[in-house]
Amino acid sequence: MFEPELLLSGLGIPESPRWHDGRLWFCNWIDRQVVAVGMDGAAEVMATRDPGSHSMGYSIDWLPDGRLLVTGDKLRRQEPDGSLVVHAEQGGNEIVVDGRGNIYLNGADFDFVAGAPPEPGYIKVVTPDGRLRQVAGDIAFPNGMVITQDDRTLIISESFAGCLTAFDIDDDGGLSNRRVFADGVAPDGICLDAEGAVWTSAGMSTVVRVAEGGQVLQRIDLRENRAPFAVMLGGPDRRTLFVLTAEWRPADDHVVNLDRLANGPRTGEILAIPVSVPGVGRP
Repeated sequence: MFEPELLLSGLGIPESPRWHDGRLWFCNWIDRQVVAVGMDGAAEVMATRDPGSHSMGYSIDWLPDGRLLVTGDKLRRQEPDGSLVVHAEQGGNEIVVDGRGNIYLNGADFDFVAGAPPEPGYIKVVTPDGRLRQVAGDIAFPNGMVITQDDRTLIISESFAGCLTAFDIDDDGGLSNRRVFADGVAPDGICLDAEGAVWTSAGMSTVVRVAEGGQVLQRIDLRENRAPFAVMLGGPDRRTLFVLTAEWRPADDHVVNLDRLANGPRTGEILAIPVSVPGVGRP
């Protein structure tokens, strides 16, 4: 395994990486930006809102017609003129769109950054005709999601349960046959490869490639005190693993100090690591 190469630094908290149109797109969470960066490290801000707003910047994906979707307090859509409009009143954390145009959003209705007691999370779907419904519940802090290449399986990170959970995707967009894909990890943003394995966080400063059933196939250790927030397989042949990381030091009472994060040093980085098995699926 090669040593990580630094692609980009000086970020807030980078999240939700997606390989799209030859570049890595991601959310620069603290600064409420959507950014695209090339393999040469040249970065461009693709969408932004008031940096003091909590209304945009958690996760992104695209509609089949190519319009960008961004989660936050509501699901927003970027129009061809660059403006952001409300696509659905539902807010959310992470998002993934399947090949039929079904938009899967997850979230949990408690303020974790303020230290509120956890509540069960959910997955909801917005169908191409605009209908919204819940398709899964009792998710222990839902985070990253992937959909397999055949659009038949959705895998979600349950961060507070330390596991990856899989569902079958039904013909109507619903989810069924809930099961544990892998246990004993610390998942956040995830990605899928051509052998059906998932790259995910395994705790502070570590990412792993894990097979269904939980076998760890590969492990990458990062610098100390670096939290891997998300991973994505991309590059020209999708054989580059991008690891989005930053220093993460919640207060002693586990309440995240947003003012400190917003006004403190920008420790976020994107690392690039060559791997042998390419990425597949969505996002």
